[in-house]
Amino acid sequence: MTSGLATKRRTFLTGVAAVAATSMFASAISMRQAVAQQSGRAPIMRPIPKTGEMIPAVGLGTFETFDIRPGEPRDHVGEVIRLFHEHGGRVIDTSPLYGMSEVCVGDFIIDLDIADDIFITNKTWTTGDYLSDNSHSERQLRQSRERLWRDRIDVLQVHSLENHDQVRHWLAQKKAEGSVRYIGITQWSPEYYGTMERLVNTGTLDFVQVAYTILTRAAEQRLLDACAANGVAVQVNIPFEKARVFTPVAGQPVPDFAQEMGIETWAQYFLKWIISHPAVTNVIPATSQPQHVVDNMGALYGDLPDRAMRERMVDYYTGLTGVADALKQPPYPGKKYGGVVTWPFPQPPQRT
Repeated sequence: MTSGLATKRRTFLTGVAAVAATSMFASAISMRQAVAQQSGRAPIMRPIPKTGEMIPAVGLGTFETFDIRPGEPRDHVGEVIRLFHEHGGRVIDTSPLYGMSEVCVGDFIIDLDIADDIFITNKTWTTGDYLSDNSHSERQLRQSRERLWRDRIDVLQVHSLENHDQVRHWLAQKKAEGSVRYIGITQWSPEYYGTMERLVNTGTLDFVQVAYTILTRAAEQRLLDACAANGVAVQVNIPFEKARVFTPVAGQPVPDFAQEMGIETWAQYFLKWIISHPAVTNVIPATSQPQHVVDNMGALYGDLPDRAMRERMVDYYTGLTGVADALKQPPYPGKKYGGVVTWPFPQPPQRT
């Protein structure tokens, strides 16, 4: 089974035996592709290089957007997941460090009865009490499986390269045991791309998660080529620079040359530019708004820009007024997320 055995919590807790899932990820994808092709809307699929397993090129991120404090309304993120899946989405990325995001993902994919059709990419961030101590990693993986309600995780990656020399070996063990299907590393800062390239060249990784946007293109210099040469899947995080790429184009339509390709919105403009790079396997835009996930999923369909068009897209966007200052803005301009990870640390009492 590709995505792990999933049963409704209430059914499990009443003692009903879990049944084998009849909707495997791969077969569900094939069926939905056939339906999409009949309607003239075939989703853009990409192979995971090490196995050839196909996944949709547009996924869903959950950092901050799915971190809902316990007891607060969260139906909107359930609607995001429902619409994401309805529009062909399968890959959902999360992490134990994203507050309540794992819990929200696990609860809603079970409630929507789509768990066996979802491909989970997750992370681990641990150090242990001493160098070779893997107990923290084991505990974190067990917690993730319980929150996501899965017997195994599709992709587990070293979060932000934390303790990667030790954790990568543990991940290889988990993969050999079958509790993890693919292993990898993640980062968002270009200053670590040299380290990532070195690790990619060891040939031991299946996935790399990296920042690559129309404004942050450093991964093009060496890292993406290294991934392609070593058969490593590339998952792109923070594709909208935490919404900052939208500020310079607020209220403006996409250019005519993009509309002629079927690109209707700026979100699709940015996403199609990313997934059109031949080394990119999947991109994971995060959102908490149902209308935005539908917009994002529009990038999963239609033509992709070729190399010349990609260059034209960069030239057009970077030539707009205000783009040079876009990354100087705070993340998510005009919006503030209030999840668990934003809770303030207690301040020590002031000495008198």
